[in-house]
Amino acid sequence: MKLRAGLLVPSDRISAGLREDRSGKEAAAALEPIARVEKFEVVPDDQGEIRSRLIEWADGGLDVIFTLGGTGLGPRDVTPEATRSVLERELPALTTALLVHGLAGTCRAMLSRAVAGVRGQCLIVNLPGNPSAVRELIEYLLEVLPHAIEMIHGGDHQHEETHTHKNAGETPA
Repeated sequence: MKLRAGLLVPSDRISAGLREDRSGKEAAAALEPIARVEKFEVVPDDQGEIRSRLIEWADGGLDVIFTLGGTGLGPRDVTPEATRSVLERELPALTTALLVHGLAGTCRAMLSRAVAGVRGQCLIVNLPGNPSAVRELIEYLLEVLPHAIEMIHGGDHQHEETHTHKNAGETPA
């Protein structure tokens, strides 16, 4: 069964029709193997609107919500604050992993203020607004997302031996 996903694009320019959204299309395509996008909306860079939508969607039964944009240093970049205000538990290791992965491609990733965490039974993840970064980061998360959602829903916490890290010369203890 596919995960139920929501994509929220906080952007003054896109919501005003001054620019086309490309990040949402990239996110939907990247999620297709494991999720169906049930909610998609573009809202202004307004903390109250972002917060309201996150609460509505998370409490409405979505498994995962990705915000696309508004995580930088601009004066209207308020997505992390809005997200943090609705989370019950933060997942700093997830944002750290995304940061490290992003840094492999560009030093500009260090300017992200993204957060991730859980509200109820929904995982919420802030991503940058750059379409290629959105696709790359979601593809990076595809392996772990179903397990994360299963854990959030109280599922079996048995750990499978599915490590993909290969360190030359190391043998299991």
